[in-house]
Amino acid sequence: MSDTLKVIPTADDVSTGVRDKVAVAEGLADILADTYRMTFKTHAYHWNVTGPAFYSIHKLTDEHYENMFAAADELAERIRALGELAPMRMNDIMKRSRVEDLEEMPSAREMMEDLANDHQKLAHRLHALVELSGNHKDPVTEDLATERSSFHEEAAWMLRAIAAD
Repeated sequence: MSDTLKVIPTADDVSTGVRDKVAVAEGLADILADTYRMTFKTHAYHWNVTGPAFYSIHKLTDEHYENMFAAADELAERIRALGELAPMRMNDIMKRSRVEDLEEMPSAREMMEDLANDHQKLAHRLHALVELSGNHKDPVTEDLATERSSFHEEAAWMLRAIAAD
């Protein structure tokens, strides 16, 4: 046995080769905050939607909030893999998120338009994260952000199609 002390790496010591792990983790935390708020908003609309398109909206929002709930875990785990802490307080989620709530109870059509706009905002934030992570030599986050952007762009398209006249 050697007299030298063995250093056991912690999760924070993992070398990823990413140039600025903090900047990428911050970008991921912003996406996580939007994803978490959108998960709740989508779920609330799922519960409260009424009207002739109820069934299709109810089913679509079910698929969307389940997808986003799973994505929140993946985003948080990527933050941890970079050696940073994922947001731990709802207050932090609210501050980071660009998703906003409507003041009044929306109609089914307004719900779809509101969610489509939020998905579009999140897709744009994800595009910025793709660029940021590429600039910092983080292909893992770049791929994750590209995949998530694709989901949100498709979700916006579907929601707008339902809301159309």
